[in-house]
Amino acid sequence: MAYSAPGKADDLSPALVARWNDAIQATWDDLAALQSRFMTLDPGQLREPSRAAVKWFGDPAEPQFCIDEETARALSDWGVRGRHALHNEYCEYAVVHRRDATGKLRPKRVQVTSELREYWSAVAVADPDAVREMAARTLGFEPSWRDLYGVDDPLALDEDAREIAFGHAVAGNGNHARLQRAGVPAQPTGSLNRDNALFMTHPINGLDDLVYILLFGAHPYTVREPGGDRRPATREEIFISQNVEHLACRHADPAAAIGAHGAAIAGRTVAFADPLGMYLQSLAQDLFLIRDEVVPGEWVRWSRGQEGMRMRLEFGPGDGDDEFLDDIVVAEGASEEPLTGGYQLLKQVEIGPLVLAGATSEVREREFEDLDVPNPTITCREADVCREMVTLKREYDREQGQARVAQRVVGPVA
Repeated sequence: MAYSAPGKADDLSPALVARWNDAIQATWDDLAALQSRFMTLDPGQLREPSRAAVKWFGDPAEPQFCIDEETARALSDWGVRGRHALHNEYCEYAVVHRRDATGKLRPKRVQVTSELREYWSAVAVADPDAVREMAARTLGFEPSWRDLYGVDDPLALDEDAREIAFGHAVAGNGNHARLQRAGVPAQPTGSLNRDNALFMTHPINGLDDLVYILLFGAHPYTVREPGGDRRPATREEIFISQNVEHLACRHADPAAAIGAHGAAIAGRTVAFADPLGMYLQSLAQDLFLIRDEVVPGEWVRWSRGQEGMRMRLEFGPGDGDDEFLDDIVVAEGASEEPLTGGYQLLKQVEIGPLVLAGATSEVREREFEDLDVPNPTITCREADVCREMVTLKREYDREQGQARVAQRVVGPVA
């Protein structure tokens, strides 16, 4: 199976298609210990395939279940710091700010991306001209070589050095050991993919994590009842048994894993549909109002992918419009509040890969994986990550306090 470019967004040469598929195959091979007949890398092997519903909302879950909704919104919208720390639901965003008529800096629109860093890196290593053209079409301007690689001539570098340079400038290390050993940081140091949401850089939003969580779930996990009968294992039993209970509290991982598990229990094999990618599947656009009307269609700009496979959303007024993002009202239930950043938007955006499931079949006795979890309870607020959230909140409060003190001393910045 040769997967097309994600979303069929780019007309790649055969050589670049091969590079992308090499990256997918290498990821699959690294997860050989988890493989079973209930997932295949080739959707062409499925009998009677049908679409499996695998999707979730894109707002960061960890600060919400660790602390509260107000904190989740504040930390998630905390510029590049919030993005790098919290945007780990396979969706990242950057808020574009502009000055209004009074000189006040205000949010203008939100850039959202679900594009995989491994795809961009595969193209960047093999063909710098191609990746610069991709970036130009995405952002609306042509970036310099220094923007993309941190050097004046990436063509003078060998491929290993090119990957390292691209990682430093725009991609980060993606938790890949070789890049870590080369000194590439977890997040990029260049401004191009910090000021803009060009593609995802959070290490947990990688191709390896996406393949892992579906493969992890694609097993017929069961529990023996006292009378000897089997029943499907619960989400808590599955995640605890594999010592990854912290993943059960996010949006993405349970949705993907439990979807694959349900298929496996029915004897169905799953596969990523072609093209493999992470997609923005829906937006509840009618919840966003300006002057009591749904926001204009031109304020909702989808790109990077064909219909049904979009990977980029730019939401909000254009630079030629008088309005700003916080002039938009989010009307959810009985409440209405200004749209001040990306967190509120992502609460209304569904994300997920395209997954197919084949025909049902009999699950043989030896294929069931019986779990023994004496206390299948997960208390999300007690997860280790919550200590990190408390520390992040403390740092955020300190920064906000310093900013208020500075404003009192020097007055508002024009």
